[in-house]
Amino acid sequence: MSSDNLSKNKIVLKGAREHNLQNLNLSLPRDKFIVITGLSGSGKSSLAFDTIYAEGQRRYVESLSAYARQFLGQMKKPEIDYIEGLSPAISIDQKTTKMNPRSTVGTITEIYDYLRLLFARIGTPHCYNCGKEISPQTTGQIVESIVEEGKGIKIQVLAPVVRDRKGEHQKIFENLQNKGFVRVRVDGEIKDLEENIKLPKTIKHTIEVVVDRLIIREDIDFQRRLADSIETALSFGEGIVTILFDKGPTKESTQKKGNSSKNKGKNKKNKEESGIYEKVYSEHFACVDCGINFEEISPRMFSFNSPHGACPECNGLGSKMEMDPDLIVPNKELSLNEGAIVPWSRSKPNKENYYHQMLLAVATNFGFSMDTPFKDLKKEEQTIILYGSKEKIPFKFKRRNKSYNVKRKFEGVITRMERQYLETKSNYSRSYISKFMSDHSCHVCGGKRLRPEALSVTVSEKSIAEVVAMPIKDCYKFFQNIELNERELFIAKEVLKEINERLKFLVDVGLDYITMERSSGTLSGGEAQRIRLATQIGSGLVGVLYILDEPSIGLHQRDNVRLIETLKRLRDIGNTLVVVEHDEETILSADYVVDIGPGAGEHGGKVVASGTPTEIMDSPDSITGNYLSRRESIPINKTRRSSNGNYIKIKGAKENNLKDINVDIPLGVFTCVTGVSGSGKSSLINQVLYKGLNGILNHKHSFAGKFDSMEGTGNVDKIIIINQTPIGRTPRSNPATYTGLFTHIREIFAETPESKARGYKPGRFSFNVKGGRCEACSGDGIIQIEMHFLADVYVPCEVCKGKRYNDETLDIRYKGKNIYEVLEMTVEEALGFFENIPKIKKKLQTLDDVGLGYIKLGQSATTLSGGEAQRIKLAKELSKQSTGKTLYILDEPTTGLHFADIKRLLSVLDRLTDSGNSVVVIEHNLDVIKTADYIIDLGPEGGDGGGEVVATGTPEEIAKTDTYTGKFLNNILSENITPLAKKLVDEKMSK
Repeated sequence: MSSDNLSKNKIVLKGAREHNLQNLNLSLPRDKFIVITGLSGSGKSSLAFDTIYAEGQRRYVESLSAYARQFLGQMKKPEIDYIEGLSPAISIDQKTTKMNPRSTVGTITEIYDYLRLLFARIGTPHCYNCGKEISPQTTGQIVESIVEEGKGIKIQVLAPVVRDRKGEHQKIFENLQNKGFVRVRVDGEIKDLEENIKLPKTIKHTIEVVVDRLIIREDIDFQRRLADSIETALSFGEGIVTILFDKGPTKESTQKKGNSSKNKGKNKKNKEESGIYEKVYSEHFACVDCGINFEEISPRMFSFNSPHGACPECNGLGSKMEMDPDLIVPNKELSLNEGAIVPWSRSKPNKENYYHQMLLAVATNFGFSMDTPFKDLKKEEQTIILYGSKEKIPFKFKRRNKSYNVKRKFEGVITRMERQYLETKSNYSRSYISKFMSDHSCHVCGGKRLRPEALSVTVSEKSIAEVVAMPIKDCYKFFQNIELNERELFIAKEVLKEINERLKFLVDVGLDYITMERSSGTLSGGEAQRIRLATQIGSGLVGVLYILDEPSIGLHQRDNVRLIETLKRLRDIGNTLVVVEHDEETILSADYVVDIGPGAGEHGGKVVASGTPTEIMDSPDSITGNYLSRRESIPINKTRRSSNGNYIKIKGAKENNLKDINVDIPLGVFTCVTGVSGSGKSSLINQVLYKGLNGILNHKHSFAGKFDSMEGTGNVDKIIIINQTPIGRTPRSNPATYTGLFTHIREIFAETPESKARGYKPGRFSFNVKGGRCEACSGDGIIQIEMHFLADVYVPCEVCKGKRYNDETLDIRYKGKNIYEVLEMTVEEALGFFENIPKIKKKLQTLDDVGLGYIKLGQSATTLSGGEAQRIKLAKELSKQSTGKTLYILDEPTTGLHFADIKRLLSVLDRLTDSGNSVVVIEHNLDVIKTADYIIDLGPEGGDGGGEVVATGTPEEIAKTDTYTGKFLNNILSENITPLAKKLVDEKMSK
């Protein structure tokens, strides 16, 4: 076969050496569903992402024009001798989406763009004041509305000719002048057209031509002239006319004259007070009864990222930062004398404190004691303290042995802090005050992000806000069964097709429980990845190479079946899928499997076995094959631990979709919380249990989920959550610094004879402070070169050659190694090197116990996966002295773990539990669930259909129930094999 034909059918790799890959040669079939599996750290991601994807992406970029490439930058070629048969590559990884508060599920999937188009084209507008359906206004109705404003009011008739458009607009000014117009209003300011009007072209401008200036009268001649002017304005303004009313200064504004500095930023309010206001009329839509006018119904009207659609109060965010009384008074057991008002008690409360004297005056005036706990004060007294008094009260202040007596209103803690936040120019003060603020739903739009005009447009009696608030499965049903008339159906047919297809893809990847209004920052890594997967399917691309990273994360077995069918559909339309995965069902459903190993780190990087799932199961060298065929397995505990008799009892949990449930969590055992995706597991454990118990144990306010009460908290002295958030967000953070190893290592280097002779202290061996580090790169080891509109380039420091330290520091050696060489060691290597140093060996041993023997001590935190970061945190906790009363919470700890890694993890969790501690794990992996002592199963469905406790008990008891978890668990407990694996084994045996 010729090389051309080979490259059409296969992806051929020769001599791959990226990271720990050991001169790997591999041939992969194109247009197939391929799974790459192996131990954690064996080189799967190095092969899939850092070699195949990186080269596919690099070649695609190279194929673009030089002009396009300058915006994309140069991409590093992976360490490989030869690679052929690649297609343009798209990576869908586990990284969470950006924390942009304006990004939602609807905007990421592009469904919201189609919704905006749908509502703009067939939506029915209503008056947001009276609810009446509204229709276009005639010229006569507009004239009548203006006359009703009152006789003698000066008006100017304005026609918008430019709205929010960048440019100098000189031709528009010339055309208007040629047509006989004299004045224009530019960005709110009236200007004469004879002036030399110059506008900055990079800023958006609004230009309105002044069609006429009149004083309102009630006679026929006035009404005729006004009608003519309005018709002229409507023709120029494309159906829109603005009337600027001037009643003259009001009595109130005259009194406030001179206080303009206090009203800075309130121009609109100032204009109203001076009698100047404006109204927009439209020949398109308006409510005659309420005088409410719509400019136009267009897609931008429904965009919360556009000033034409965003709620003016919250600017389309749906929430505002406001002072939070619970943060200002976190411990309501304290009295004012004991410092209950935290922002006014930075130091220990003392009677000379200005704020203390102020509160004392308030307490004296209103007759309450400064020693009464805040919770026991009357509601009115609490309100006065926080929001101020209406009446003036006497204050007596002492400063520098002088007394001052004043009588004034008490401003209130919150009111005063709000004013200080707005007025201060100090970044420090603003930062300090912001600590006592939290996000609150916007009181104008109710968190819906849009203007009232947009929220009052309906399609099939639903507003766009109501549609995006539905769970995806309900939204899909709504659009499947939507009732439209013939005209509406003709207009909306194609748009509805796109909406329904995209919603169906989200349902297929197991995301039927989420809503389109959900902020992208709240999505888990697995949810974000599956959303991107659904978006890619919706794009309909063909001939693409997709690289996916564990798409099954966060999915229950029930939902996993649908995900696998979706992946096969992506393959069937003509794409190649390369999936890094450990999930048994996914591996067995693949067309081709590559097992990388045999070990992790430098012991991995080789192809142990490749072929169909059955061929992998036949390979005795494949650890994966051994587990799939059940030659090796994770044993089921013969006996289950019993609770020590103590429980954490949560009453009335109702966070998110939790339905006022009561949950008893046994202590002294290994508890697994299960349920389908979106059933409420994270809400119960992370939001209610962890945040609630953490707040109680540490006597501080935490934004815990909603619950009525929590009993049995005295049986726990510490609660620790071990999640997948990074151990550090900069390259300076690494496993050695996070676990505390680096402190001990630096102390050892400082104790060497050479260090003592030179007077070096432990700080000399830190790359974070001056002294021992290389100052050319400030201890980074790399230099960042700014490329302006290109991506920044990072090059090794020419002075230290990437070693981070200066030569004098690197001269110091311990057992023949300098500090840089020690940080370059793997955990496994360091275990032997520091064998005789107990305090270091203990920390290294725990890292090795959780399966991280392959990572380097100085490996940048930014290069660690979420699963690796979680296990580093677990190792840190393992190395500490156990109290026997600690509650550990782990959220999907099997992420990124192979069967053999899970076996090691379970032994670590057993160690924690056997020491008397309690372990609570949120998990879908059946190997973890079957080894638990106790299971709490939530459901029965996700989203609104979940939030209930459907079963509790031992794995054997759950297996007898009719729940989704029970059905899958029953197969594992009865035969210790999944149905799909059993089918393949039976087929093999029959052959």
